[in-house]
Amino acid sequence: MRVDLFDFDLPKERIALRPASPRDSARCLVVRGETLDDRIMRDLPEYLQPGDVLLFNDTRVIPARLTGRKGEGKVEVTLHLRVDDACWRAFARPGKKLAPGVVITFDGGLEATVTDKGEGGEVGLRFNRAGADLRAALETAGVMPLPPYIAAQRAPDAQDQDDYQTMFASREGAVAAPTAGLHFTPELLAAIAARGVKQVAVTLHVGAGTFLPVKVDDTAEHKMHREWGEVSAEAAATIAEARAKGGRVIAIGTTALRILETAARADGTVRAWAGETDIFITPGYRFQAVDLLVTNFHLPRSTLFMLVSAFAGLDVMRAAYEHAISTGYRFYSYGDGSLLYRAP
Repeated sequence: MRVDLFDFDLPKERIALRPASPRDSARCLVVRGETLDDRIMRDLPEYLQPGDVLLFNDTRVIPARLTGRKGEGKVEVTLHLRVDDACWRAFARPGKKLAPGVVITFDGGLEATVTDKGEGGEVGLRFNRAGADLRAALETAGVMPLPPYIAAQRAPDAQDQDDYQTMFASREGAVAAPTAGLHFTPELLAAIAARGVKQVAVTLHVGAGTFLPVKVDDTAEHKMHREWGEVSAEAAATIAEARAKGGRVIAIGTTALRILETAARADGTVRAWAGETDIFITPGYRFQAVDLLVTNFHLPRSTLFMLVSAFAGLDVMRAAYEHAISTGYRFYSYGDGSLLYRAP
């Protein structure tokens, strides 16, 4: 498909620089075909039914943005995919002079050797620390990797350490937050549980590739970056039991949806699965496992706007975004959310 089909104009003032407080007071646009309802996230339980399953991503964001030096020059690095205990794939700027063998030094004695170069500023890095030692070093040398559309307007601060982490976060490895989960509070989860809705955790360690623009003219030419994820046997069994009884699966965020669709078979059953996924969902994709989607408002020409257009319909989502812009919804990671019903 032509990428320009997914373009739209967003006024800069619609980009949220801080989340709503409390989190579940954020606005929520309910999109059910051509019907649009303006609600807030706290109203979500009204749309759920006993026997449904709420699927959330339990990944935890690490301080993955680093500023180092190569000789006299500054190098900015954003980790995006863990290879092993000491090695990561990363995006580096400037990347042209980072040949294999070059050593980048960071604060606290942390160093990384470039192992190889990929496309678009991607490099392989082998650190001089591993495992828990590397994780501790990142706490000293790294900062919270705020998305570029926020970082361009303000610097990360101490408040982001909490704001840019969901209440579900438990498994470290993401370099971007699964932002639909930022809207949830203990009170909202309690109200959802009271409706007879089960809660299931899956994992997708979100990579920085989620923020990369689509630079090609046709979606068929775009290359997705890999991300590691897992659907446990327990999660797969809970989903199977709910669906057998007529329950629906509500994915909290595009990350939860993508890992579940990766693990789904052609007949709609979900298997236990772990590994790397580069699933790219565009209109025409046949969804196997997810019935409703809670998600934020995404960038124009992005793979995530393509995904929601595949889920609810391109014309439907263009109309929904036009409504959201004209009525003051806040966009992107710290912005408002939506509840999308899957198109027939």
